[in-house]
Amino acid sequence: MGHKPTKETLWVVRPGVVPYRDALALQEQLREKRVDGELPDVLLLLEHPPVYTRGRRSRGEDELAFRPEWYAEQGIEIVTVPRGGLLTYHGPGQLVGYPIVRIGEVQAYVHQLEDVLVDALGDVGVTAHSRPEDGPAYMGVWVEGERKLASVGVHVANHVATHGFAANVDNDMRPWEWVTACGLPGVRMTSIADERGETALTRPPASEPFALERPPSAELERFSELVVRRFAERFGRRATEVPFAALGVELPAAEPSAEVA
Repeated sequence: MGHKPTKETLWVVRPGVVPYRDALALQEQLREKRVDGELPDVLLLLEHPPVYTRGRRSRGEDELAFRPEWYAEQGIEIVTVPRGGLLTYHGPGQLVGYPIVRIGEVQAYVHQLEDVLVDALGDVGVTAHSRPEDGPAYMGVWVEGERKLASVGVHVANHVATHGFAANVDNDMRPWEWVTACGLPGVRMTSIADERGETALTRPPASEPFALERPPSAELERFSELVVRRFAERFGRRATEVPFAALGVELPAAEPSAEVA
């Protein structure tokens, strides 16, 4: 029997490690299907190979400490995207969530995403909060008002949202130190592992080569389950895990884009 969409259903799909450009093309395919009513709301949970992404409010080269060629030598791509927000980083050990969902008011939706992450972090013993009073530059989730643990940025077309959130679980944090993280000079990035004092993966010695790949993280898997539960609670959905094939699309191999720094 096939998976039949219902109004209250949230399909949860875990495609694994997906190159960033491929994920962009995939989101657009799913957005079109959601607009046409061919799919229910979908939550993609995945990881990316190392990449910096720059949102609509990014400020040119000011966010980069080095020339783009230097980042290429480290194996990190730089991509400009249509979501809100400034520069962010994705890499192995970070949980990325792309809800392809029909929404109402955009800011209310963004705050709901922040609340989902705050709730899930509380489940793992990390007390966090959002900072709506500080303006759009401070979107995301913070610890003790100064350490940023998760980024949020969305794009909405025809009342369907794409993009979403990225939470640092136990990823190598050095790439954050090579840029002006989130376009905020002096911002300190943190992770779940950092907040627990478990820094073997997140803060390796500078002499250790930067790894472009790593084995799957058990902690990331655990945190993703909590995010699903909290997302379903906040948005009043019934979460159902489905295989990628249920989406009725192929994982695209995106064409190179001119929007590369």
